[in-house]
Amino acid sequence: MKSVFLIIASSLVLVSTVRAATYTLQFNNANAGATLNTTSRVLTVQRSGRVVQSVLLGQDLVSLAKYEEIANGFKISNADGEEIEFVKDVDTADFSLFTIARRVRHRSKVVADCVRISGSNWYGGPQQKYQYWPIQKLRFSEYSFLTKEADNCAVADRYWLNSLGSFVYVHDETPLFIDQNYGQPGYMCLEAKKSLPYDIYDFTYSFVYQIGVANDAKEAHMAAIRNILGKPTGHPAEAMVKYPIWSTWARYKRDIDQHVVLEFANEIVNNGWPNSQFELDDDWETCYGALKFNTTKFPNIRQTIDAIRAVGFPRVTIWIHPFINKGCEPIYSQAKRDGYLVADRSGNTDTQWWNSNTGQAAYVDFTKPVVAEWFTNRLQAILDESGIDSFKFDAGETSWTPPDPVLNGPRSNQPNMIVDDYVRTVAKFGDLVEVRSAHLSQDLPIFVRMIDKDSEWNWNNGLPTLITTLLQMNMVGYPLVLPDMVGGNGYNDHPPNKEMFIRWLQANVFMPSIQFSYVPWNYDNETVQISKAMTNLHERYTPQIMERFRLAVSDGYPVNPPLWWISPNDTEAQKVYDQFLLGDNIISAPVTKENARARDIYLPAGNWVDGNSGTTHSGPKWIRNYAVPLNMLPYFVRNT
Repeated sequence: MKSVFLIIASSLVLVSTVRAATYTLQFNNANAGATLNTTSRVLTVQRSGRVVQSVLLGQDLVSLAKYEEIANGFKISNADGEEIEFVKDVDTADFSLFTIARRVRHRSKVVADCVRISGSNWYGGPQQKYQYWPIQKLRFSEYSFLTKEADNCAVADRYWLNSLGSFVYVHDETPLFIDQNYGQPGYMCLEAKKSLPYDIYDFTYSFVYQIGVANDAKEAHMAAIRNILGKPTGHPAEAMVKYPIWSTWARYKRDIDQHVVLEFANEIVNNGWPNSQFELDDDWETCYGALKFNTTKFPNIRQTIDAIRAVGFPRVTIWIHPFINKGCEPIYSQAKRDGYLVADRSGNTDTQWWNSNTGQAAYVDFTKPVVAEWFTNRLQAILDESGIDSFKFDAGETSWTPPDPVLNGPRSNQPNMIVDDYVRTVAKFGDLVEVRSAHLSQDLPIFVRMIDKDSEWNWNNGLPTLITTLLQMNMVGYPLVLPDMVGGNGYNDHPPNKEMFIRWLQANVFMPSIQFSYVPWNYDNETVQISKAMTNLHERYTPQIMERFRLAVSDGYPVNPPLWWISPNDTEAQKVYDQFLLGDNIISAPVTKENARARDIYLPAGNWVDGNSGTTHSGPKWIRNYAVPLNMLPYFVRNT
């Protein structure tokens, strides 16, 4: 990296050149604009003469006092002695990676660098209830960047990618809050400060992020996979992909027992879906956290599981959570006495979740190896007793811990470490495992399930967000995505109607797996016929899904990328939010609007064969008003 230190009029300019990009850091006294109202300290990143990143650096660098060359970069400091380092990590003709690092000397200090998000399309960021795509229209104010129950933020990796071929990644030790389109419209401000829910007791803290630049967004993302995010070490079982999963949850909620589950299993097989996976969901325990079967509901769980297998289910899983409720004895008192529960600094372990009252539960502390082993042994005992194959793991987000928790690990990684330690503990139970929370766990060979969707047509966690959440998860490095149940969860006594059920199922066809709980035969025979056709179509394309799984493991490729993936500079494709790819050669264009019987479909460059009519189209082009009757899923296969 070559650096040039210049004084131009009243400005100071640093120009650093690496092979893939040029970084320009400029300080001047000119006002940066009415919306910013601050002295300009701008870091500009260019590739081939085009600006691909622009970052307004924080007030801590309002005046420059010192510049110093260091190994692979340079360091600058202000009059107060605060320092910021710019260090080259990767320098090739195709990709440049640069780290910007501060060691903030006092915990009371707040530092914010603002990334410009207007002028290009942005992808990634946290999973959200309103999962817009691209994400630059999202709004955040003082948003703690942690996994949490609020906003369905179960996946929160600090990675953003833009359509110009550049990304930003914030390191985990940074106590990060974000402000997006608040106060400074068109900017996403990365704000570092020692405030709850982060650990607040260290005197100093780090603010570290990286900027990567490549030729286009696809190349930049693949470079992020290789250098930062990582890739899965394996993938779920093919049978879990090929055949549906049937859960008791949405249809029955907690009203399950031996009679109910056996009747459900028989219904499924008798209506034409053998060889599926059966999932026993909530309220099978004697009390929450006991991990013991309620013998009133399930007098002989081994016989129940054997009976489910006998009617045609070779795989059976069961729902697990990481909590122990007060009053669930003797396990609650034993775990509390042994220090197995997450506690705050006063030793209080009280918290709550959706199956407890306020302060009436505790979160198992997976950051302690002895506790992780204890929990693992208890899970193995369930398998040994019941003959069940594996587990569906729920919850895990940081917000379920008591406020200001004390965890077993570096303060700089708290409280996020509880999520990673939880999912790594439970991921050991084979290739049928699913979790819903994720943080720095892109390497795990398991399904990450979308958090519960609502049975709605709108953007409030409804059907449109099934596609955008799929895209968000793939583009933060989680390609092994398990969509939520067909039709949503039917909360507030609002189950899906026939049209929603069918359109939701169609949207699932080219995703990695299909989960049912509401059943097609509860509607009418047409729904059964359409549902059978859709699951058959999914089964027919399972080889393509599995091939993409293998590419995710070998190279880190997304399984279901956005439409622009195969044409990164296509500005029309960059904006499409209601279509997605399976691999590089299949486009799925489901209907996500109520009462719609036609939709517009965009095809990027290439020759595309209509999967329904056999007609060939040459892209790039829009197909306007494409007829989509209720029994049809539009999809296109590239003629390679």
